[in-house]
Amino acid sequence: MTVIESIPVQPVPVGLCKTPPAHPRPDGQDRYTISEVAVLSGLTAHTLRWYERIGLMPHVDRSHTGQRRFTNKDLDWLAFVSKLRLTGMPVADMVRYAELVREGEHTLDARQELLEQTRRDVVVRMAELQDTLAVLDHKINFYADARRASERF
Repeated sequence: MTVIESIPVQPVPVGLCKTPPAHPRPDGQDRYTISEVAVLSGLTAHTLRWYERIGLMPHVDRSHTGQRRFTNKDLDWLAFVSKLRLTGMPVADMVRYAELVREGEHTLDARQELLEQTRRDVVVRMAELQDTLAVLDHKINFYADARRASERF
């Protein structure tokens, strides 16, 4: 067992867990255009269409004129996908996860494993970033000490 595998999965204390912001509209009145979702999510309309085309977005409802109409549930899903993107999860894995969600509860184990692998990858990257931060701090301190030394003379 590697060091990474031995790091237990622990729940995040409730006070530390960032709760999603309240939705702009209450459920039942939550019909957002693609432009509104782009502003709310920080994604471009092009990215939202691409997510739908590759299967990363669940079925998005359409108005009688064919315009996409997103819901609060869609906003929540996009917030989750954005977190997955921040982990560095490959798009193919995100699409696979979305497929598993659509397939139903019998895929819970597969979804959990996919998220656990992503977590292991994040832990490794965090260790790499901590090491990189230590190198940067060392260099910054070196230059600060050198500047202070030159100011004394």
